[in-house]
Amino acid sequence: MIFIGTRFLLAPDTAEAGYGINFNEASDYSFHYIKGIRDVFSGLLICIFVLTKQIKALGITLAVGTIIPTADMLIVLSKNYNSIVQAIPHISAIIICAIAGTILLLNKTSNKAI
Repeated sequence: MIFIGTRFLLAPDTAEAGYGINFNEASDYSFHYIKGIRDVFSGLLICIFVLTKQIKALGITLAVGTIIPTADMLIVLSKNYNSIVQAIPHISAIIICAIAGTILLLNKTSNKAI
């Protein structure tokens, strides 16, 4: 997520093509910067949860966070210039987040001191 967000902030045209949209912005990259900062924030939040071992919070974030790639995929697929190929990164994110989030939420961690 941090990489994707940073790419939208630093190389908006390249990121746009990789995302699967065609945005006729006439050199106005406002959308790209909004998306970029959202993705950087999401990536940092996930990293913080991992580093602080907040397993339940990470599981909830990943599971509920599937709404973002799902909405993104629907937007990409709604464009007549796209095919399923442009949706594959979004579908992959949905699957990874849903599986990882579910596993983390079902994981019963031990509170025993070692």
